[in-house]
Amino acid sequence: MIKNLEQLLEKVKVKEKRTLSVAVAQDKEVLKAVSDACSLGIVDAILVGDEAKIKSIIHDENLNFENVKIIDEKNINKAAAKAVELVSSGKAHFIMKGLLNTADLLKAVLNKEYGLRGNSLLSHVMLYSVNSYHKVLFLTDGGMVPYPNISEKVEIINNAVLVANKLGIEKPKVAPLCAVETVNPSMQATIDASMLSQMNKRGQIKNCVIDGPLALDNAVSKEAADHKGIISDVAGDSDILLVPNIEAGNLLGKSLTYFAMAESAGIVVGAKCPIILVSRADTAKSKLYSIALGALVI
Repeated sequence: MIKNLEQLLEKVKVKEKRTLSVAVAQDKEVLKAVSDACSLGIVDAILVGDEAKIKSIIHDENLNFENVKIIDEKNINKAAAKAVELVSSGKAHFIMKGLLNTADLLKAVLNKEYGLRGNSLLSHVMLYSVNSYHKVLFLTDGGMVPYPNISEKVEIINNAVLVANKLGIEKPKVAPLCAVETVNPSMQATIDASMLSQMNKRGQIKNCVIDGPLALDNAVSKEAADHKGIISDVAGDSDILLVPNIEAGNLLGKSLTYFAMAESAGIVVGAKCPIILVSRADTAKSKLYSIALGALVI
């Protein structure tokens, strides 16, 4: 089990090297991260996009890309399609978003003819290393499913559990987050949390331990849970925080980044391969961690 994201890099280094396809690769921070990943021996890369702009960034930033393959495609939609096709044809193992809108990349990923559509719901899984917490923390889903219903929450949990398993967490503890820690018929999130807990106890959601509803303080602080008289195997020791909707996930994730100075990695799972779907505001280091997480999950 890893306890910080530097250990994530060490863990992925001993795995077989994977090939990363980068869609519309003419983005400075993306190319910095991919260059670092190549230098560390984590991936080989195929860069799809405007070749002249890609080479200009590589030269200006003095990036290390020995024998990198560049496919020249100036049209954004065609570049996205080509990057996806590289994965579906087996020439690459996973894909990363470059200088294009998320919707344009996902359109290519979900294309029925050559895309990477799987049988699962696509959901976003973030991984955080927070100095004040005793282990790495997963957050889902703050990036893909706006207002998940109970069935979608089951799939979101299953996706996050698979990622946690790849990091050596055999039976992750899942906290369905709510504003309160008791079931309130007027608060749908608390009803869903109670149902998810019961489904887990009956074996309908496997390979994890779910207990909720839990408020955030109870999920991450044993002292807070004890103070409120909450007896739980998850409280104060959560691995996965399941948020009720995309706004909650977005706000909590950015709070961890900007207030707690947490380091992070993020991927989209549920397709035939991990998708490195990073924000333009993410640092090159965060993008590197995301590449490492994707390579580890394959």
